[in-house]
Amino acid sequence: MSNHSITPIPVTKILGEFISQLQWEQASAKVKEIMPILMIDYFRAGIAGQDRYWTNLATELYESHTSDRTASVLYTDLKIDISRAAFINGVASGSLDWDDSHVAAIIHPGVVIWPAAIAMAEHVNVTGKELLTAVLVGYETAIRIGMSIQPEHSLRGFQGTPTCGVFGAAAACARLLKLSPDKCRDALGIAATFSCGISQFFVSGSDIKRFHSGKAAANGVEAALLAYMGLTGPHDAIEGTQGFARAFSDRFDPETVISNLSQDFVTEWISLKPHVGSVRMQAAIEAASRLSKEGLKAEQIQSITIGIHGAMVSKLASNQPVDVQQAQLSTPFAVAMALIIGESRSGLLALSIDDYESNIQDPKVRDLCGRTTCVVDSEVESLTTRESVAGRVTCHLKDGTTRSAFVASPKGCPENPMSIEEVADRFQGLGVSVFLKSECENWLHHAVHVQDLQSISPLMNLRK
Repeated sequence: MSNHSITPIPVTKILGEFISQLQWEQASAKVKEIMPILMIDYFRAGIAGQDRYWTNLATELYESHTSDRTASVLYTDLKIDISRAAFINGVASGSLDWDDSHVAAIIHPGVVIWPAAIAMAEHVNVTGKELLTAVLVGYETAIRIGMSIQPEHSLRGFQGTPTCGVFGAAAACARLLKLSPDKCRDALGIAATFSCGISQFFVSGSDIKRFHSGKAAANGVEAALLAYMGLTGPHDAIEGTQGFARAFSDRFDPETVISNLSQDFVTEWISLKPHVGSVRMQAAIEAASRLSKEGLKAEQIQSITIGIHGAMVSKLASNQPVDVQQAQLSTPFAVAMALIIGESRSGLLALSIDDYESNIQDPKVRDLCGRTTCVVDSEVESLTTRESVAGRVTCHLKDGTTRSAFVASPKGCPENPMSIEEVADRFQGLGVSVFLKSECENWLHHAVHVQDLQSISPLMNLRK
């Protein structure tokens, strides 16, 4: 490594000061509007993932742990220690690819930061405003670190959600523990060593991605607690010559991390996902759904071409997924499924984990998926921004004609956001299958007004 590549900017120290000192009143109006939306969306994803086999196995593994039991497993009476609650709740909410996303950082911050922060918040008993402030510094920390090393970080085979998300979880928990700037810096230094998460699941399938957010959440809790106890991390753990950024990426832009902290909030660029699957697939799924709603039948289609961004080629373009996890990351599979099942769905189509599980071996879906090809599309690339990814679906019909749809800004991205009413409706749509409607409405009232809560206990009262 040549000397000219060494930066003197003390990124870890500056972030530690930001984590310790940001006040809720400094947040932009847009951020204050977004944060309850992100929280509701996190809890919604937790409903969908709470009773999956992988979440149940994790709960079974950890429910007998005998340390201090102050943190809740979502939607149950079970209380366990903080890091294990963060792990289980992170798995439940982050295992479905139905979580919030930041396109430029290539990260799903919410499903790492919320479970860690909520578990810690229960332990130290804070107000709703204190929780929101902690989560905000977590989002800003994780996203900015991600943006500073992407896309090279991802191209090297790392998944940014756990590798960068652990910094956000540690930051949120350090803030809730009221650590000093130096101890917040130590929490980040410890988190840097705990950072992990490879992306081979894109190629080979498996269950492991379902645990990434939970493991990062738990690691963030542990990093903050160790710093609280007085243990130290490298003061330059992020920017050092053998620190996180240089070990995990071929590019590092420290200015991206520290520029206009407390003034410009990159959390404003968060996307929510109508459909299970990568945020980069949402436009293509929406385009396929549009064609289906316009009357296009799957049996009319000879083949499909999906116009994608070049960054999707190596990870999201497989047309032969080996399992449900890989299908959730296959643009061809999602598009084929949307075209086939969209014919029988009324209203707006929203692909769920159940759709993937019930269609993974469906011969019609797999056949159409196998006749689908992804190609790099120059217009898609030109209209893709740090906030959203465009997509095009072109169906080549058996009669020799074509039908095509193009989506520049898919629903849920910052240019086409979901309102708090839409997010609340999504929560209630899942919630009423598990809880009473009145219970959901009462919970939503507290969630919408979370910054006014004197305790977060009303957020933890829903029970199956």
